[in-house]
Amino acid sequence: MAIEFSIVTDTATLAVFDLQAIRHRVDDTFDWWSIQVDEILEVNEGNIVFLNLGKDGRYKVKIMDSIIGPNGGVNLKFPSGRVFVGAGEDTSGGGLEPDSSDAVQGQFISLEAGYYYMTYKVEGEAICLAFVQSNISSNAFKDSIRVSV
Repeated sequence: MAIEFSIVTDTATLAVFDLQAIRHRVDDTFDWWSIQVDEILEVNEGNIVFLNLGKDGRYKVKIMDSIIGPNGGVNLKFPSGRVFVGAGEDTSGGGLEPDSSDAVQGQFISLEAGYYYMTYKVEGEAICLAFVQSNISSNAFKDSIRVSV
């Protein structure tokens, strides 16, 4: 799987999640994830991951089969296999979910439903992501995930 696209974020954040895994947050505030305790709770449950990019702007995202020497990784659950990879501000909340409209900054990728280990790495100005099936769905982060682009 080799997919490349660009996103623009005004929250300096890339989010990755299956809509079904985070559906319980749809009716929460639109920025529920900006409260660190809520962010860490959902990341540790494997429902979503937020990569804090350090600054707003345009970023290239590359979905790859594998990454050599990743900067890190996170366990995720994808109950439907319909996975959104995009700007943090498009995270489900405020009664909205990302869709295919032009206003949404990101793309949906299709994976087999299940648990995944997502590795990430910054290469130049690109954020590279790779997904490998796993049998683990939880994490034990104490702080937000930060990457330098």
